[in-house]
Amino acid sequence: MTSQEPPSNSSGIKESIRLPVRQTSMPSPLSSSSPQPPPSTDKVNEPFGLFARHIGGMQPDPIGAPLMELEAILAHESSLPFRAFTADTAFALGTHLRNRLHAITPKPAVVSITLANSNQLLFHACTHPGVTPDSDQWVARKRRTVLRFGCSSWAMGRKFDGDEKKFAEKYGLGASAAEYAIHGGAVPVRVEGVEGVIAVVVVSGLTQEEDHQVVIEGLEDCKLEMAKSGNFFSI
Repeated sequence: MTSQEPPSNSSGIKESIRLPVRQTSMPSPLSSSSPQPPPSTDKVNEPFGLFARHIGGMQPDPIGAPLMELEAILAHESSLPFRAFTADTAFALGTHLRNRLHAITPKPAVVSITLANSNQLLFHACTHPGVTPDSDQWVARKRRTVLRFGCSSWAMGRKFDGDEKKFAEKYGLGASAAEYAIHGGAVPVRVEGVEGVIAVVVVSGLTQEEDHQVVIEGLEDCKLEMAKSGNFFSI
């Protein structure tokens, strides 16, 4: 594999995945020895190169603790808008989240990113073997909460202290209450100058605190990488 800087696409976002180069010809069987390429040091499938969060420069940091006060949660969510959000952005963000979770916990989890207006799937991956179809149901229920109320599923959980009955009664959900979840893990994506939610990022499979906070930290990592490189993300 080449160690050259990956090219930028037309949107100005660096290609985040370096794939192995396929051999176009076989070495001659008459040759006593064939030169071998040096081992590659490229990091495949990690859009930020190295994790933005490290322990001693070697391992990604563990997931932090989420904010608990509703006003603080909502204020922080609103402070993370993108300048633009495309399929490239979603893929890089989703890959970063998946790789970080794969490195720091053996628990299987789902990472999902969809557009808000159509639920078009932009990214979906599992972090480890063991994810069940029920995990996708949790993803869908958390996403619906974000799309209906315009804030994270964690924020709605904190608003009602996790009381799903009060939540259902407040909004007259009736039999449809089961379609929503006020457990942490789904976070809205916003774009500067655009009204409403543009996309939803969901992690499900860990504790609800971890599900929520790892998404928040992933969005923060986007801004951190942009501040360092200046051109990786359009945020």
